Amino acid sequence: MSGDSFSIYGEQINSRLLIGSALYPSPKIMNDAIVASGADIVTVSLRRQQSAAAGDDFWQLIKNTGLKILPNTAGCHSVKEAVTLAKMCREVFATDWIKLELIGDDYNLQPDPFALLQASKQLIADGFKVLPYCTDDLVLCQRLYDAGCEVLMPWGAPIGTGKGLLNSYNLKTIRQRLTQATLIVDAGLGLPSHACQALELGYDAVLLNSAIAGAGCPVTMSRGFKAAVDAGRFAYKAKAMPEKDLAAPSTPTMGMPFWHQ
Repeated sequence: MSGDSFSIYGEQINSRLLIGSALYPSPKIMNDAIVASGADIVTVSLRRQQSAAAGDDFWQLIKNTGLKILPNTAGCHSVKEAVTLAKMCREVFATDWIKLELIGDDYNLQPDPFALLQASKQLIADGFKVLPYCTDDLVLCQRLYDAGCEVLMPWGAPIGTGKGLLNSYNLKTIRQRLTQATLIVDAGLGLPSHACQALELGYDAVLLNSAIAGAGCPVTMSRGFKAAVDAGRFAYKAKAMPEKDLAAPSTPTMGMPFWHQ
């Protein structure tokens, strides 16, 4: 990607694009899109796999990618449900990483901040490395970080909406206040430009699923997002020029000779 890595619980990750494995038109398109993304990490949901035969085929496809698996607790509505599913994921995938999702409202699928903090504390005490999916609330992010969540995943917008960064001020403030945390924008992104904006704010990575899987051509969109996170990271490292209220010519005229016809 952009030539530098970032850390998730001490493990160096080269790609700043994490990719999901749901909603693709076919297993082949899913595999091709994941490969095209250049991602190092793919997210999976244990509870979405109902059929044993289909589940075996799916896991084999994911395994064949060679990527790091990040299981999630998608669809959970209570602390007990999320903790139980996380423990099942640890057994199935042999990893102590868990993307903690705990829904508080079925209308916009907003994470439950109170239950999320409680579940995070329980899982951390049980040896999990928790990556909580949360809203862009500074105080919540601070509480989660203080509880031991070294990685935070605030949303850009409600999941699956494709609206991009609805509150860049909130996201920027979280980045400025939690300088040591690994921050990943998760959910709500719809265009490569949205991912670029997140990286320009100093976020370490983005996690995408619907924006790629739901595109007319997921493989091509995957390539677009791969290029976008590169562009955003380069822009952040380069430090943007300051904004100005007045126009300023790129070619100064002071001291230049004026030629008459």
